[in-house]
Amino acid sequence: MARETKKPKTVKCPTCGKPAAWTSANRWRPFCSERCKLIDLGDWFEERNRIPDESNRKER
Repeated sequence: MARETKKPKTVKCPTCGKPAAWTSANRWRPFCSERCKLIDLGDWFEERNRIPDESNRKER
């Protein structure tokens, strides 16, 4: 029997939307490139991306 070659799983790059291979060969996953990874890191650094902190929220 011939071995089936599976197509690597792809995900949408969070920065640019291009397909990015989800394999160990893609060292920037889930991003498609180092550039997209650095853009995302810069957004977190500049606080354009945030995770809301509910602990300081007053109960109503």
